[in-house]
Amino acid sequence: METFFSFLEKRVDDCSSLLCVGLDPHPSDLPAPTAEAARTFCLRLVEATAPYAAAFKPNAAFFESYGPEGWAVLKEVIAAIRERSDRLGSMIPVILDAKRGDIASTADAYARSAFENLGAHAITLSPYLGRDSIDPFLAHKEKGVFLLCKTSNPGAGDLQDLELARSPGSARTSLRLYEFIAQLAQTWNTGNNLGLVVGATQPEALARVRAVAPDLWFLVPGVGAQGGDLATAMHAGLRSDGKGMLIPVARAISRADDPAKAAAGFRDDMINIQYARKH
Repeated sequence: METFFSFLEKRVDDCSSLLCVGLDPHPSDLPAPTAEAARTFCLRLVEATAPYAAAFKPNAAFFESYGPEGWAVLKEVIAAIRERSDRLGSMIPVILDAKRGDIASTADAYARSAFENLGAHAITLSPYLGRDSIDPFLAHKEKGVFLLCKTSNPGAGDLQDLELARSPGSARTSLRLYEFIAQLAQTWNTGNNLGLVVGATQPEALARVRAVAPDLWFLVPGVGAQGGDLATAMHAGLRSDGKGMLIPVARAISRADDPAKAAAGFRDDMINIQYARKH
């Protein structure tokens, strides 16, 4: 059976891109605060940027805020990405940015909602409740999970930077909580369908996570509006094969005069950074 990350790598190779286009219909970007306006906004972005997108990442909150109509629009947007993929001849994965995290029975319902009802290919999750809260998602072998590890928001360090006591026999004097999460992810990734969310805004932490998890795929938000530098993040987070990162960009593309040109520019910048890193 094809796993999520083998499926993702095919798309990365097809489009020569690590760009993940964020679908975040902020009310301030819409002509009216309605689900229909959010639909138009997202479909326009999908049509313009699909050739350059290794993945799309709709943020569930912006759709949920419109109630049942917003949820229906989210499902329609995911279906439109599938249709556009068919026309391109290359399936573009959809990562639902929902940051779910709950006990196992509730997690199972969340997994069915994301994967079976909406048709998303992957989802972001919180690791705080432990392995049994993640397993219902990992049980969908062909789907993917990105576990929150070191996030890009200013308050991330309140918990994620906490230093843990040294484990017996360890050469490390201390281990930060986010590094421990990365270690757990390595052991939980038995089906090649688990990756990590690691922000671009703290490249030193990104490099530390890559050292702990050399093979995992990272979803790396924070480039653009949040201030993360693309080249610095890629040098810190790329795997030895020049892959292993999906880099979400939302506002810098959606608010551009020409979203297609902006997406192509980010894709080309990523290719140039990959090339420079190899030579």
